Amino acid sequence: MQKKAVVLYSGGLDSSTCMAMAADTGFAPYAISFSYGQRHSFELQVAKAHARRMGAVEHLVVDFDLRLMGGSALTADIAVPKDGVGSEIPVTYVPARNTIFLSFALGWAEVLGASDIFIGVNALDYSGYPDCRPEYIAAFEAMANLATKAGVEGTGGFQIHTPLISLSKAQIITAGCALGVDYSLTHSCYDPSPSGVSCGLCDSCRLRLKGFAEAGLKDPLVYQSC
Repeated sequence: MQKKAVVLYSGGLDSSTCMAMAADTGFAPYAISFSYGQRHSFELQVAKAHARRMGAVEHLVVDFDLRLMGGSALTADIAVPKDGVGSEIPVTYVPARNTIFLSFALGWAEVLGASDIFIGVNALDYSGYPDCRPEYIAAFEAMANLATKAGVEGTGGFQIHTPLISLSKAQIITAGCALGVDYSLTHSCYDPSPSGVSCGLCDSCRLRLKGFAEAGLKDPLVYQSC
């Protein structure tokens, strides 16, 4: 019987690849997505439509509203930057987002009897978010084993898997293609059109397009600026 793993799945390129990697290493993926008031909610529509085609055994969508707090271009009326990937933490950073997401994933993992959680964070080709770094993941994993019944009683032994953490975007795409990931069923843009067409200029689009170019492949998505 396959071991269960909870996989954070947004419908984007990285999380889709991460789910394929979880399945390839022998886990049964239980996908968890979040409707948190994000302006790029089209990504969630993609996740809902394709989770099972991407390999999910089950797909849980957790609904809460970070727009109540704002503080990010993804959850407030702040323009999404379109002038290139900078060296500072951008305004698209959502305060404590991965901590919130991983906390929900941890709770579901404990209910499922799963000890493994996969998250597609990346510390190489990324926008500089502090909650994508290896030291953050290590700290959360330690906390998970202190803060849960399963961890305290020794039945959990929770492990946070980050198979993309040290890969370039091109390496991620190459690995995903080798695993049969259909990137036409993914979406990455922070500021798509009402119909879901990617802008091509936000950090997420730029990093995605750069990754496909460096991998020598064509991105199957259509872009407003391309």
